[in-house]
Amino acid sequence: MAPKTMEPFARKVFRGILLFEVAGVFAAYALFHKMNSSRDFRSTVNGTFPSVLEVYYKSNEWAGVYGIREADQEAWSSRTA
Repeated sequence: MAPKTMEPFARKVFRGILLFEVAGVFAAYALFHKMNSSRDFRSTVNGTFPSVLEVYYKSNEWAGVYGIREADQEAWSSRTA
């Protein structure tokens, strides 16, 4: 009797990892889209996960989109004052 190969198991593991990666990419895009379209959501993220908001600002600055951080800070400071 020949021993079982690991090929079917390896395919399942590879497929699972691939699906996990694709889900992560979609989740990252959904988070970026939500942050890009809602200043209120960015305010919420600033309160709970400021490092995530910093990555959002940096990625926009690397892409050549400037002024979002300053506009947010101005809007948030005028709202609390």
